[in-house]
Amino acid sequence: MESLATIINLEWYEESSLSLMERAIVKGVGGKTAIVSSFGVESAVMLHLAARLDPNVPVLFIDTRMMFQETLDYQRELADHLKLTNVREISASAEQLRRQDVFGRLHLKDPDACCNLRKTQPLHEALNGYDSWINGRKRHQTVQRANIQPVEVEGDGRLKFNPMLHWDRTAIEMYFETYGLPRHPLASQGFTSIGCAPCTARVNSSDNLREGRWAGFDKTECGIHYANDDTKQDVA
Repeated sequence: MESLATIINLEWYEESSLSLMERAIVKGVGGKTAIVSSFGVESAVMLHLAARLDPNVPVLFIDTRMMFQETLDYQRELADHLKLTNVREISASAEQLRRQDVFGRLHLKDPDACCNLRKTQPLHEALNGYDSWINGRKRHQTVQRANIQPVEVEGDGRLKFNPMLHWDRTAIEMYFETYGLPRHPLASQGFTSIGCAPCTARVNSSDNLREGRWAGFDKTECGIHYANDDTKQDVA
């Protein structure tokens, strides 16, 4: 009976996520919509769901210029596998990086400022042409994400859709196996949550999959999910 329950749960996750994403992508209830994806360990599930609805949906990938080469390779591999035709790489300009992080060591003394420079600001600029966006946060990931809702309103009035909020690790793994999705190359090497190379480590425990992010710092979010640049309160 346990296996039957797992299958039924996966079907429910799948149907509920597809329903919410259909409203955003196909019906356009939130206006012009883009997906934001890190092309990380679990990203293939949400992107596969999106491709089933519209493979031409805009997918924004933030290249911080500090990514693992494996992530850059996986981004292209996964996009090709899913036949996603509208993946857009966004980055801070070379001028901004030279002006604010000339030696590329800002992450060592002020990781919040580095994330703001390389991730938050480029994303804010890229989202200026959209009324809503879709992301892959899940409630089980961190305490800060435990209460996220299916749809949230950001400080600027833009809608944020969270179609993956209910997915747990069992359902994610089963979805990968069911649809034969390619894995991130670093997933088999102990990396369970992958960001920039200097700020990502292998995890020592399966209890907290994001413990390898910003190890040694009191930091759990890069900043793209904050309501605005002046607060450290997560939107959730």
